[in-house]
Amino acid sequence: METLEQRQSTIQNDRSQQRAKISFPEEIIEEILSRLPVKSILRFKSVSKPWRSLISNPSFTKLHSTRAAVNHRTALFISAHDPSTRKRYFLSAAHDGGSLTHLITLHNTPTRCDITESQHLNGLVLFNYGDGYQNYAFVVNPSTHKVLKLPNPTNYGTGKTDICYFFGFDESKNEHKVLNITITTHHVPLVKPVIEIMIFSLSNYSWRKIDVEFPLVVSQFRWCYGLKRSVCVNSVIHLMLVNQKELLAFDLRTEKFSIVKICSDAVPHRIICNRPHLIKVDGLLGVVCHDQMITNNDVYVWILQDYENGVWVRETITFPKSWSVFGCAFPLDSANMEEIIFSLNKESKNVTSVLMYNMKSGCFKSVQLTLDNHPFLCKEHVQFQQIKGYVESMVPL
Repeated sequence: METLEQRQSTIQNDRSQQRAKISFPEEIIEEILSRLPVKSILRFKSVSKPWRSLISNPSFTKLHSTRAAVNHRTALFISAHDPSTRKRYFLSAAHDGGSLTHLITLHNTPTRCDITESQHLNGLVLFNYGDGYQNYAFVVNPSTHKVLKLPNPTNYGTGKTDICYFFGFDESKNEHKVLNITITTHHVPLVKPVIEIMIFSLSNYSWRKIDVEFPLVVSQFRWCYGLKRSVCVNSVIHLMLVNQKELLAFDLRTEKFSIVKICSDAVPHRIICNRPHLIKVDGLLGVVCHDQMITNNDVYVWILQDYENGVWVRETITFPKSWSVFGCAFPLDSANMEEIIFSLNKESKNVTSVLMYNMKSGCFKSVQLTLDNHPFLCKEHVQFQQIKGYVESMVPL
């Protein structure tokens, strides 16, 4: 005769077998998972081998990134530096504010003449810093908390070396790439600077030197003050030059340089003190300048609406009060398709604020970021230097 315990065990086994037989088509599972935030998807990797295989598939990564961009599922990437300890912190935060999330700490970073820059594409952020002698570049996925340190591209020779890294995405190959331009200037009369161009591919994690004609007579001044910030649009990396009537463009598909003309009205009258810079707005290339903004409280964003025909359209952003009241805020990046990040300011020991402007509504807002969970960020010496908006992504590193 079957005991009560045996009967209950049989019932449980039957139920388990019935649940095991219940399954959804892979298309439905993919449809559901692609709409979830990255944090939830990472947990679902451990459900089963089929789910892990599905989530790790490049086609799923692309689908998830596309839907995250359409649904404006964006967040903020932030870099902070403590010169007293020589530590640099990578942080992230929700788009609407709240507590900061600590991603990684870099130790023994240079402090003298430290220059930083960051660029984001499809959920990945390229962050580079250096002092002219030590230069480092990292690719970060803030959503998965993964960080890749790029190997040094070459052995630099003697002389003054200027090194810059620029982030790009080759749409023809669906591949992230890093463009490295190195110029070595020798302190010898009549000796021309040596220019090296290299490309790092995130598909094979290696540098490749290319022989390409550089369309400029690059001087030390022109290089140091011009080629520091870039914007990638339609597989083309654009760099602002000291000659502010034109941009240097590098096409990742053809691996060739070209010159893009800027609308003459976008160039400020007082070039030395009002240097414009590049920004991406709604997926388009933009040039921003604050020419005489102190008197009229307006900042102009010139957007290249028609790339092929060189048609620039001006958008005007008007501050409700004097520009100086906002700490002389200047557009830094686009948080999503509609919003522009203006500034990052530490209001108190435990709070940092981000000023944003909505292009659609024409309104400003202040987003509060709290530092309470990370006492090392509350120190007086800590400097918040970079802030970028990024779209959630499963892109692996």
